[in-house]
Amino acid sequence: MKSKLFLIAFLLISAFSIAQEVEISGQVNEEATGLPIPGVNVTVQNSNLGTVTDMDGNFTIKVSTGSVVEFSFLGYETYQKKATTSETITVLLKETANTLDELVLIGYGSTTKKEVTGAVGTVSSQTLEKLRPVKVEQALQGTVSGVNVTTQSGAPGSNLSIRIRGIGTNGNADPAVIVDGYLLPNAADLGLINPNDIENITVLKDAQAAIYGTIAANGVVLVTTKKGRKNQKARISYNVYTGIQETTRKMPTLNATEYAALLNESYANGNQAIPYPNLNGLGKGTNWQDEVFEQAPITSHDLSLSGGTDNVTYSVSGSHIDQEGIVGGDKSGFERNTARISLGVDVNEKLKLNTNAIFTQFNRKTLSENALGSVLFNTLNVPATLTPYDEEGAYTLVPSNTGFGTEIINPLAQIDNTYNDYNYKRLNGTFGLDYNLFKGLTVTGRIGFSTANGRGRTFNKQISYGGKIYDVQRSSVDLNATNDNSYTFDLFAEYKKTFAEAHDFIFTIGTTAMKDWGEGLYATGYDVPYNSWQYADISLANGLSDAKTNSSYVYDNRRLSHFGRLQYNFKGRYLLSGMIRRDMSTRFSPTYRVAWFPSITGGWIISDEPFFNKKDDNSLISFAKLRASYGVLGSDSNNGGEIYRSLLSGEAMYVFDNTLTSGVATGKVPNPKGTWEEARKLDIGADVNLFNDKVTLVADYFVDTRHDLLIQNIPVSGIIGIGAPGASAPTVNAGTVKNSGFELALGYKDKLGKDFSFDANYNVTFLKNEVTEVNNGTGFFPGGSFGLSEQPSRMQEGYPIGYFYGYQMEGIFQNQEEVDNAPSQLGLGTEAHPGDIRFKDVNGDGVITPDDKTDIGNPIPSAIMGFNLTFNYKNFDFTTYVFASIGNDMVRAYERNVPNGNKLNYVLNRWTGEGTSNTVPRVTTGATNNAIFSSYYVEDASYCRIQNMQLGYTLNPDWTGNVLTKARIYVAVNNLYTFTKYMGYDPGASSGAPIGGGVDRGFYPVPRMYMIGANINF
Repeated sequence: MKSKLFLIAFLLISAFSIAQEVEISGQVNEEATGLPIPGVNVTVQNSNLGTVTDMDGNFTIKVSTGSVVEFSFLGYETYQKKATTSETITVLLKETANTLDELVLIGYGSTTKKEVTGAVGTVSSQTLEKLRPVKVEQALQGTVSGVNVTTQSGAPGSNLSIRIRGIGTNGNADPAVIVDGYLLPNAADLGLINPNDIENITVLKDAQAAIYGTIAANGVVLVTTKKGRKNQKARISYNVYTGIQETTRKMPTLNATEYAALLNESYANGNQAIPYPNLNGLGKGTNWQDEVFEQAPITSHDLSLSGGTDNVTYSVSGSHIDQEGIVGGDKSGFERNTARISLGVDVNEKLKLNTNAIFTQFNRKTLSENALGSVLFNTLNVPATLTPYDEEGAYTLVPSNTGFGTEIINPLAQIDNTYNDYNYKRLNGTFGLDYNLFKGLTVTGRIGFSTANGRGRTFNKQISYGGKIYDVQRSSVDLNATNDNSYTFDLFAEYKKTFAEAHDFIFTIGTTAMKDWGEGLYATGYDVPYNSWQYADISLANGLSDAKTNSSYVYDNRRLSHFGRLQYNFKGRYLLSGMIRRDMSTRFSPTYRVAWFPSITGGWIISDEPFFNKKDDNSLISFAKLRASYGVLGSDSNNGGEIYRSLLSGEAMYVFDNTLTSGVATGKVPNPKGTWEEARKLDIGADVNLFNDKVTLVADYFVDTRHDLLIQNIPVSGIIGIGAPGASAPTVNAGTVKNSGFELALGYKDKLGKDFSFDANYNVTFLKNEVTEVNNGTGFFPGGSFGLSEQPSRMQEGYPIGYFYGYQMEGIFQNQEEVDNAPSQLGLGTEAHPGDIRFKDVNGDGVITPDDKTDIGNPIPSAIMGFNLTFNYKNFDFTTYVFASIGNDMVRAYERNVPNGNKLNYVLNRWTGEGTSNTVPRVTTGATNNAIFSSYYVEDASYCRIQNMQLGYTLNPDWTGNVLTKARIYVAVNNLYTFTKYMGYDPGASSGAPIGGGVDRGFYPVPRMYMIGANINF
């Protein structure tokens, strides 16, 4: 009986155990993209049970109830799931917070983030996805320390300027941009790449970039585009957003009543009859900014297909963006289309092929901006007493008299009568082969190419604005056609070898050949049929002109380079790298066209030393590295072309048979001794990770000294013909600029509980810029434009490059006694009166003269900083990015100095009698010196901008079934708000010129964008 009872109990227990076995199945995907991950280890804790995901990320495993199933894969955080019942699940693996093993590009190779010995910044595709920039450059602002991105205009399609660790030259200060190993002809071409095509961006800021020699003085930006993954089923990704744009601010101009009262006072102070005897009924009048600014749509679509097998990877994508302007609508619109294909093939075990091709096409229309007489310049200066249209419905004409001058016109008429378009097409890409000769030695051959064609057309309609300088007496059409080409050929070998299990060497040696060439043709035709844009074509404009109506250019530049690099690693703790590059450029004479660029970098990973006792994962310091670098880098892009020989680019008059005949003559005076600009870069830095890599700290001190700056128009005797049209003085190596500063980047990433995680990052860069030499005979080099003829900016020894040079305002004269006791201003044009600006007698000679001009401002910020914060809670995500610029000044030059022009409302605080104001001068139609460039027109343009704020929600995979691997919707605002005291539209704008870039003549503001979008993966 007992044996039977025991048997029954045994059978019951066995049946119960069998019933508790459950089946877990599903798919493992990457959290960031929703793409499946093949090869993920699926194991059961405290058991030998396990499996791996297949090519599509699918898995099935049978486990006992209560077991803990672990999903692990290199580079991703381990995910655990407790088995309670049979079910189908979707597992999302998140990239690990420990980024030390990430690969970082360093030029012709890569290294791990742990072992990199230079100052390097990176931007991932995840950051690009959060920011949703219209142009790629915008993603660098505030995300990489030491990098400052300024807008040249907020108009659709306009260029941005990238400055890495300050401005080191008086010429082209753009960094070199290399996409998949190919050097872009211009840094501005980076903005034509579809941001969704980019996998990551790497910024080389110090001597680490010396491997690129002649192109690296301004820093190097390395762009890697997305590629397919091996053993991945074809996946489709679709990204879309649409939105509305608007201006971030409108300046407080005077309304009609305020304007009329001010004008009456001005005329009365000038002893003239007042123009508005009766102010009743004027009201507020026309708000011209309300008339000019409008809400404008923006739409973006991006579609990609990627995948791979054991031997082939592929990625194909296309994008379209359509953006209208907040000024002029489609008259300042931009439309861009791109197509890209990337293909990788393992031909055999030794030979690999990779190719990448990008086609870009865009159309752009523009309005006159940031100039005397531009649309926004006129918008601010046309008074509110005028209406947009007259009684007959035609555009109101701004009077042409001494009160308004001949530059101010109706901005609505200006927009309506602006006709132009520009069409651009470019095909560029790379084709490369990697061959593994034997273990450790790989030879790479790569060809990069680019061919671009542009066609522009501008129609100058016959029109009268009432006697203004913009009146067009005869219609014309300007056409231009350009063709620009370039190629690069790289051949280099990399050999890796380890000796005695402690000495790791990587040898890299190679050569690079580059050629860029092109031509352009410009022509003008007169008397366009029917005075119409529809007929604006050279073939139809048959009018004749006495002046030359066509011009052209042609160029052909080449470089040949050889380089080598040795990387040494001893026991994973002591790092050393040495580089040398020899460059030869046809931009210089045969005697001076060769230059050598050496550099050395080193690092010490202190945290791997035996004496550095890391007790456990909760130790305070989990990683610590010291590093330093010094090197010499070069630039040949600041000479405006070949400087060593004279070309027939000038014009002259000759007498033949007693007849005066026009002809050609020599242009710029040649300088056969001109040579490379040379950047000597020093960097000392430290990388520290704390609390199991949750906290990261990167600090750098740097000094970048640029020698032999090429300065144009060196003063020479006019007897050699520099005054003729098309001729100019020579360009010589005559300047030195020093940038020094400190960078600090802090990051904190953590997970609180099961559902909440956050990532916070802050970076700040302190910068000092100083010109240490201008050896051109005068000691300075001027630039910029203020008013009609003044140059407000200078490059001069002992000052920041492009600093503002003018008279220092010391307040306002309150009475005649103060005027009588002050230095005379007669040398400036007229004597001062009570209510006028008091200028400082800098040299103390008792009179105010041009010798009293001094440093009155600096357009270069003393500090820039960025802050970004990301929250994730369950399926919700929130991101915000903030950027700040501190200490930069801007010149207020958008006010036309004419009696009847409108003003901003700060003039309501003007001087009207003793003690009324010490900051804003009186108004008068009489002669004063108040319009002369002085610190009165220089403002603090420091600002803090909320660049982006985005809230997203990822749909539960169970809701989307097997059709969608990821579906995310989001709302976002770009350029949400700017905190600043600057009165202009955009404190962060700049023309991009190192000398004169901080002069605001009516910058087109960067719009605020309200967007709604979706990211969908199939």
